[in-house]
Amino acid sequence: MISKKQFNKEIDIIISNAIREDVGDGDHSSLASIPYDATGTAKLLVKDEGIIAGVDFARQVFEFVDPGLKMDIKINDGERVQYGDVSFYVSGLSQSILKSERLVLNAMQRMSAIATKTSEYVKLLEGTKTKILDTRKTTPGIRALEKWAVKIGGGENHRFALYDMIMLKDNHIDFCGSVTEAIAQTKRYLEEHRLNLKIIVEARNLKEIEEILKAGGVYRILIDNFNYEDTKKAVALIGEACLTESSGGITLETARKYAECGVDYISSGALTHSVHNMDLSLKAV
Repeated sequence: MISKKQFNKEIDIIISNAIREDVGDGDHSSLASIPYDATGTAKLLVKDEGIIAGVDFARQVFEFVDPGLKMDIKINDGERVQYGDVSFYVSGLSQSILKSERLVLNAMQRMSAIATKTSEYVKLLEGTKTKILDTRKTTPGIRALEKWAVKIGGGENHRFALYDMIMLKDNHIDFCGSVTEAIAQTKRYLEEHRLNLKIIVEARNLKEIEEILKAGGVYRILIDNFNYEDTKKAVALIGEACLTESSGGITLETARKYAECGVDYISSGALTHSVHNMDLSLKAV
């Protein structure tokens, strides 16, 4: 996984790029209609229900736009909200509040939706050892926000990107020729380049799992698109050799049954690619 320093750098890039994209050479609507020294207060109004996420991100946005803006936080990241709740108030120069508004709302609406969906999976898996993971099926440019939201919702992050973990999937295996050869070449590559990266290998059937176990040195086996019975067989076959992960079209309706097969993790792209934004507004008070 990426370091906290790398993650914070990603957030800084997201903020600076989003403000560049949205503000350009100036928020001319505000510049034209509001005196430069006018001050005011706005509230983050919840018009939905679920898990709020992005409050700390909003703080960083306000700090970037104008360090003079002050937040009074009433409901923090990870807390459940309902219609009519106020998550925070922000006070300071009115132009600065308006310059920050759209980025704060866009991010928080999506982050809250992801956190809410993740929390549904977490609750569904209670009583099992299985943990829910996100994937790389994220919105280009804001992956850090979406993975942050998964954590706020109680889930765990899979690899952040292509550089922080080895993941040998079906195409890698097919292009390489076999599971065994793909693992062998990966081990040589890591040794030659002095890289300390965990290896995950996708298995499409029980035979490939046997190959992976024979090759050894794998951190986790991805049991991909298996039915329940074959997943149970795979878990029994793997035993304590390495960790296990189920994936492939797993939904809220099927996640519990896969967890009951005994896997350590379930990964679902739906956490980030199939959510409906939470309805939030930033209103002057």
